[in-house]
Amino acid sequence: MNYLNEQQILIMLSNWVQIINSRRSGSSLLIEGYLNPGITPEYILQQTRGAVPKISYYRINSRDVFAIRLKSLHQKIPMLNLILLVLTICSTLFAGTLLAGFNPLQDFSLIVKGVPFSLTLMLILGVHELGHFLMAKKNRVDASLPYFLPAPTFIGTFGAFIKMRAPVQKRRALVEIGAAGPIAGFLVAVPALFVGLSASTIMTIPDTVGLKLGESILMKIATWIMYPGLSDTMDIMLHPVAFAAWIGMLVTMLNLLPIGQLDGGHIAYALLGKWYKKIGWGALGAILILSIFSVNWLVWAALVYLLTRMKHPPILDSNSPVTKYEKLLGIITLLIFILTFIPVPFQF
Repeated sequence: MNYLNEQQILIMLSNWVQIINSRRSGSSLLIEGYLNPGITPEYILQQTRGAVPKISYYRINSRDVFAIRLKSLHQKIPMLNLILLVLTICSTLFAGTLLAGFNPLQDFSLIVKGVPFSLTLMLILGVHELGHFLMAKKNRVDASLPYFLPAPTFIGTFGAFIKMRAPVQKRRALVEIGAAGPIAGFLVAVPALFVGLSASTIMTIPDTVGLKLGESILMKIATWIMYPGLSDTMDIMLHPVAFAAWIGMLVTMLNLLPIGQLDGGHIAYALLGKWYKKIGWGALGAILILSIFSVNWLVWAALVYLLTRMKHPPILDSNSPVTKYEKLLGIITLLIFILTFIPVPFQF
């Protein structure tokens, strides 16, 4: 089906709307103005049916606002999503096999050794992104299916994300969408951590230590519960399931930083309003300070800045008050951030 392009849409709507502003937001076109006398939103929605993939109407600050998705991507995205999913499963299987101490290049049948790590990590990432996707659908925000990112790293992935292809109308919607992923992923990562710890091995700390993982408050609590008598000379060799849970919690923590379009950025932007920019820049400054102790933070700070430029798309109804429900979601995600925060993620 062929749809009108941006210029044609503007010309068509100018027959019914006194347009005062139009701008792009992702793959959507936002048109603001005032309806001509005798014209109703319902009439415009009916007249544009079939001319554009999707059009939504909002009344914001005494203005009539139409959000129009410019191009339908539904037929192309699922295949790309499927390919990336399969590639990420393969890359995490390969990484998990190496982490288990086996080389699948020498004997491909050993690839099954990577299943515990791959399955756990993919489940955490998948549930995380599913939380975002379902909340986007609940709030009628056009969002893509999850994109998983395979990577030639020791964990086999750069994570996953969904893309919101239309602006968010209300604060509540943005808070729900931003918070759903971390909360859902956290609820999977915690039991996975305990299961993995129960299958882990206790060992004497060797004289030379290679990669040492940092500990969050949650990790310390879980270790104390599972191994209350662990001495200072003993350490835990994490089972692949526990390591995958540790990675999942690290990703959750990083995503909850109140910066740009990270999950924490969505929540902070919706809840803090005019304070968002100061909080965002403050968080970036804190990351740079932490980079003194771990270069990992410097890499993450550079990636976040380059990818987000510290900006966040506006909410259409930015004047709506923040309710107790949204504050509660903010508090829950803040607690998750505190519990999973790791000052020095990796030590060599």
